Amino acid sequence: MVEYGFQVKLNHKFPESWDANIRPRLHQVWGFLVLGLRYLVWYVGMWFHGKKPFIDQLHPVTGKQIYGVPLGGIGSGTMGRGFRGEFTRFQMRPGLYDYGTADADQFIVSVAGRAGGRARYQQVLSACDAPADRLSAWRWAFPGDLASYRGLYPRSWTVFTLPGEDLQLTVRQVSPVIPHNYKDTSLPCSVFVWDIENTGDEQKDVSVTFTFENGTGCKNSSAECSVAPFGSEQHSAGGVCGMAIDQEIAGVPCRYALAARLKDDVAVSRGSFDPTGNGLDLWNELAQTGSLTLQTDKAHGPDVGVAVSARVTVPAGERRSLEMSLVWHMPEVHFLGGERRVSRYYTKWFETGRQGADQLSRYALDCFSSWESDIEAWQRPVLTDPDLPDWYKSAIFNELYYISDGGSLWIRMPGEDQLPETDPRREYGRFGYLESHEYIMYNTYDVHFYSSAALVQLWPQLQLSLQYDMAEFVAQEDPETRTMLYSGQTAPRKRANTVPHDVGNPGMPGEMPFCNINSYQIHDVSAWKDLNLKFVLQVYRDLRVTGDRRYLRHMWPTCCAVMNVARAWDTDGDGMIENSGMPDQTYDTWVMEGVSAYCGGLWIAALYTMREMAREQALAEQVDLYDAMLTKAQKVYIDKLWTGSYYRFDSSASGHAQCIMADQLCGHWYLRSSDVTEPVFSHVETALRTVYEHNVLLFRDGRQGAVNGMMPDGQVNEHTMQSEETWTGVTYALAAAMLHEGMVEEGFRTAEGIYRTVYERIGQGFETPEALYPEKHYRAVGYMRPLSIWAMQHAWEQRRRAAGDAV
Repeated sequence: MVEYGFQVKLNHKFPESWDANIRPRLHQVWGFLVLGLRYLVWYVGMWFHGKKPFIDQLHPVTGKQIYGVPLGGIGSGTMGRGFRGEFTRFQMRPGLYDYGTADADQFIVSVAGRAGGRARYQQVLSACDAPADRLSAWRWAFPGDLASYRGLYPRSWTVFTLPGEDLQLTVRQVSPVIPHNYKDTSLPCSVFVWDIENTGDEQKDVSVTFTFENGTGCKNSSAECSVAPFGSEQHSAGGVCGMAIDQEIAGVPCRYALAARLKDDVAVSRGSFDPTGNGLDLWNELAQTGSLTLQTDKAHGPDVGVAVSARVTVPAGERRSLEMSLVWHMPEVHFLGGERRVSRYYTKWFETGRQGADQLSRYALDCFSSWESDIEAWQRPVLTDPDLPDWYKSAIFNELYYISDGGSLWIRMPGEDQLPETDPRREYGRFGYLESHEYIMYNTYDVHFYSSAALVQLWPQLQLSLQYDMAEFVAQEDPETRTMLYSGQTAPRKRANTVPHDVGNPGMPGEMPFCNINSYQIHDVSAWKDLNLKFVLQVYRDLRVTGDRRYLRHMWPTCCAVMNVARAWDTDGDGMIENSGMPDQTYDTWVMEGVSAYCGGLWIAALYTMREMAREQALAEQVDLYDAMLTKAQKVYIDKLWTGSYYRFDSSASGHAQCIMADQLCGHWYLRSSDVTEPVFSHVETALRTVYEHNVLLFRDGRQGAVNGMMPDGQVNEHTMQSEETWTGVTYALAAAMLHEGMVEEGFRTAEGIYRTVYERIGQGFETPEALYPEKHYRAVGYMRPLSIWAMQHAWEQRRRAAGDAV
């Protein structure tokens, strides 16, 4: 078992309990009043027509302080696991979450003194209390102080010390999330490996039984389910014995499959049970024999349960192991209210019928040891690096949970086999993930700009696929007019030569992500100043990472098109774009006016990348054009924003224009993430030190990351709600910028405040929020942007390479 990760006892209580019930300050209310009224009218209309809002502000999700490492690969649905043993937070329908806990989804241990003897100890291996109205015959609430949990995504370990039995059980949870492995990483499965150590002087007969029920802990399964065995209890060693549940989840066919590996010393049995009853029959059968009898009288109905039990004799002083798998096979994606169906990416290798689940079960049990070897090889350089802090070794991998549990969707669209061979979507399909568990929009691009650091380093072909989608969408127009909730003005859903905000809402009946884009309706995103620039910057970054010049040739016309639109944002012709005085960028309640540090910095960085991409293609005229524009923009940026110690928020005459913005050097950070060493921006270290001294050290004693806005006098900028928030992903990006500039201690301390707050103080691990308030509240649990922590890893590795080259 590895040394690092998120570590708690099963009876752990977090010291603080925060919630998502945020309220604006009195002086902030006026800015939201009209928006709130329009939103309420729109919300009622959505509810009346059975549509799910892309943001449900009336029912924010409050975390439960229970979560651990989730189950499953990328893009095929996930199941959450609580560190106490719950199966909870099911994301089986693309981008839509069920927060119920499936009570019958458990592991039960039975211990007898001899083979075939009656159990003298039997216990549900979970610290959870008994359900209120079922399974009362089971022994619940394992003593939490006798069990410990360690999570290091995509694996976890739970160690149980059985009281009075001289037995220690360790269950290792393994999901196939492996960098640069696209086949196995797409699979809807996990494996549980049980190591049983007998520390006493008496031989023990031990069985572990895996129980499971239909549905997702909520009433969304079909009225009629059925169970079926697969494999055989009589197979030779190496075979698989399992039970399956066939059902529909929200009208979509799904097969759950539980299986155990047959070995020479392991006997496997299976059965079914009623998960709504008291569970006495199953409990007594295990207690009497340590095994199950296959029955058919409980094989159909609205509520069914299956169980697979593996039994092994463990001699005194020795250790034995059991291997079990869980598969959820939903090969087709059905979007709400439509007839269009698409296949999940993993169906390239596994059958779409029920037998596909059986194949996946065998494959998972055959391959999990190689998965673990690959995971260990990937994580080892970080975990064994003596110069990296221990908390970071947990954070860098555990924040990656979102790549699978962020509503991720990996599909094969019709006609992909007709795409050019150079198009990554032909081979790797289409990838999407949500902005947040509760902001249900796929590939929200202003946010993906930050989180793409993880994707491009670990699964670069998915990043390229996403970019090819965006390039295609840029040229599209959608004339459907909608009323913007903030301004009340009408605007077309999508204008040509603008980068979309998102690629669709999976909860919108009659619409389909990747076909109906820009589900966000608060502002007219075609006028946003950051989206076009962020596309250009990602193209350049991806080029530096992959070295794919074909990618550059494909993206260059789109880069030129979006930059031509962006040039019109320079309203006074001085070479620098201006913000409109309306919310027109990712900080969508924090208004920028005139030249802003944030968008102005993105503009400078985009001009630099355009010049360099033109240079790589020997386009001399374009090189000269963008070089001249860059020189002018750099001068204006300094003249209008530099204060002598930082870049002011914007050039307006407003009271908060002098604000020190944590994200003021976002453009510089992105260039450094693209391995640019040329000094495109001036006064970088001075500005970063000002941010560190004010936004980090003067905020919550330096223990909660970087507040978005701080005034020069050391007061938090309370001009708007977002200015007084700490954005977890922005803090990680800021820390990465510090590492690039040699501010190593400052960078790690800045990021540490986020990890300590989220994982240790308030119990929001594996559902990291977008925003933390100074105290008691957070916003948007389970958010995309914290994946930017992988930019820190890139910065660290870049420093190591530079040090090696110097030697």
